[in-house]
Amino acid sequence: MEPAADDTPGLRVENLGLTFHGVSRPLFSGLSFDLAKSGRLAVLGRNGQGKSTLIKMLGGVLPATQGTVDWRMTASWPIGFGGGFQGSLSGLDNVRFLARLYRKNFDNVLARVDDFAELGPALKLPVKHYSSGMRARLAFGLSLAIEFDCYLIDELVAVGDARFQQKCQQELFGARAGRAFIMASHDTHLIASYCERALIIESGKAKLFDDIHEAVDVYTWLRAA
Repeated sequence: MEPAADDTPGLRVENLGLTFHGVSRPLFSGLSFDLAKSGRLAVLGRNGQGKSTLIKMLGGVLPATQGTVDWRMTASWPIGFGGGFQGSLSGLDNVRFLARLYRKNFDNVLARVDDFAELGPALKLPVKHYSSGMRARLAFGLSLAIEFDCYLIDELVAVGDARFQQKCQQELFGARAGRAFIMASHDTHLIASYCERALIIESGKAKLFDDIHEAVDVYTWLRAA
């Protein structure tokens, strides 16, 4: 039995925009939307339109040049973004640091990360020697071990082989069916299967679609244009 949906706003974004220093044209501007505490929002857009950038802004990695991001629930760091780790430290020490930061039991967090990420002895190596896939596994494993109300995802489910991708989807969309998430992805099948609404970023503007299938059709047309 699926948990009841929680329509209480967990995130409110108002008039959000970003213009990089020295660039006259904004990457995007005037973006406003709410996300319910059980909402599932896709972020769509062709390469270079700002999908990953928006995820980083929502996660606090990049500051906005206009507007506000008002979180009313706990949010993960951008899963798939490797910049959150201290590269000179081992995976083990990064787990220890984040467990302490979020006031979680280290042994419990480590056990869950080790089980999910399947990094084995590599956990003892400096993260700077990890491949992008290994960093993504560590990031995803940590975010699931610590637990958040909302997950910010940047193409993470494309990491690893088919078995690991299925494992990621089961943990996020199955075991945490009542959680919110915002997901930037090119995978229209995944988007249509799990998301309720979508935000399409194109040429500096962002449009919110309440019909996920209409959004996928528009995005597919844009990619083919």
